[in-house]
Amino acid sequence: MEENMELYEIFTHLLLTLAMLLVVVLIARSVVAGSKYSPILIIVVFGLTLGMVLEVSGLAQPGLAEFPIVGLTGGTTIIALIATFFTGGQKLRNTFWKPKTPKEDDVVLNEEEVILGTKGTQLIFLTRAFFILIGIVSLFNIIFPSGSVLDEFSPLLAFFGIAVSIILIDSKAKIDNKRVYIFRGLVEIIVILLVLVLGKVIAGAVEPLIALPQIFFAMLISSGAGMFYSDWRPGPTMRALLFGGIPIVLAGVFIVGGTRLLEAFTLDGMLQVMAYGFFGQLFWMFVGISLLVFLGKSNHVDILAPGMAGSLSHSGLTGACTAGDIGEVAKERAPIMINIPFFGHLFVFTILAISVSRGSLLVIPGLLVVALGILFTYFAIKTLRHAKGEERQEIKGLILFSIGWQLVAVFGGFTLLHFAGMDLESAAMANSSAISHFGLFAAVQGGMFDSVNTAISSPGLINFIFAMPFLIHPLVFGMFGKAMSDNGKMPTKALAVLAISGIVGVFISLVFL
Repeated sequence: MEENMELYEIFTHLLLTLAMLLVVVLIARSVVAGSKYSPILIIVVFGLTLGMVLEVSGLAQPGLAEFPIVGLTGGTTIIALIATFFTGGQKLRNTFWKPKTPKEDDVVLNEEEVILGTKGTQLIFLTRAFFILIGIVSLFNIIFPSGSVLDEFSPLLAFFGIAVSIILIDSKAKIDNKRVYIFRGLVEIIVILLVLVLGKVIAGAVEPLIALPQIFFAMLISSGAGMFYSDWRPGPTMRALLFGGIPIVLAGVFIVGGTRLLEAFTLDGMLQVMAYGFFGQLFWMFVGISLLVFLGKSNHVDILAPGMAGSLSHSGLTGACTAGDIGEVAKERAPIMINIPFFGHLFVFTILAISVSRGSLLVIPGLLVVALGILFTYFAIKTLRHAKGEERQEIKGLILFSIGWQLVAVFGGFTLLHFAGMDLESAAMANSSAISHFGLFAAVQGGMFDSVNTAISSPGLINFIFAMPFLIHPLVFGMFGKAMSDNGKMPTKALAVLAISGIVGVFISLVFL
């Protein structure tokens, strides 16, 4: 791709990217329309396929430099998550401490189906989410230039992104006061940008002491803001990001990842990385669910979905929960569970940052964190086992499980990979993909581990590596879909088979590959 882009090319890229991402997401929603399955699993397949087609046909090179706005969108994970963290902070405050009841909702959504599986307001949410992501990341890049070919066009992209996201309101939705509603959306955009900037500044300030990633501080700030403004009624920005932010980001990630699909198989050591990511998804997901079902006696999607979304910081399950694909209870609980493990990330990223500086994992601290995670998981299972349907006890148990299983999965994975002889940078890619961990993914994407192994570039490869285990998602969402069709109960025999398959697969990937 030429270094200098013409002005008209930017508009072409912007519209083409919007079309590509929307088509992927809308097709996915159409495929699962009328079923209990989440469109996230279809987004994976279509995104990877489209990326591979672009690369094989010669229209793009690995990494999709020819379509830079697709890559720009795929790099906005943190923006989509800030909305989720804020909502999680609100629900934490309103569940456990001096709740502030929000005013009655002032929006009635347009329920008319305009495309199979997608209602009118939902289509607006998806489109608006794209422009919000582009607008905010472009504003951020004006303040902190990324060195990309798009930097010189950031003001223009920011203007159009923000302007379109503000005016793009569904005319058929019933809104009590459109001026106030739009103003709330503008405030939300400004606040998200401030969170990004503060996260970047704080991360830079503490870097000489410890290299904690921007997403860690963004989580703390946005969660804290949610707790303080727990009665904030979501405006158009929050609504769009909660519904469409993660699907749009994942579509971008998978399209870029698809262009690296063939290349990744030719790199030394990538087979083990991909194998662990693939089988690790089976292992950590279904062993975790098995603990909740068989030991915690909590076989219901209202517990399993938010529990696994939080305990693995699982991007696909998080997107499905926050979009309401797995029911209203999971939608309400998921933001709480997603927030909780991030408070434990002070341990996670502190140990990982020190490990990066020395070039290898700090094994003893890692094992101590695993032991702590096992302890939390034990108390979580005990709490859930005796909850007997009481919501407060279920939430308490889920919070403990989200912290505990997260610590076990993250550092258990890193420790296993360390003893299997994998370098830290490859292990970071393998582990982030094995649990679909959006925090670890964002850290790898941001270059946290890039200095460890000069033979590979984890920020460039992570989009594909992260996408690989999503091929397991037909099983993941298939199980949740089956459960929703069966009064929320997950089939136990199939669950046991998948958990055992994960154990065997991880063993093979660690020992024989």
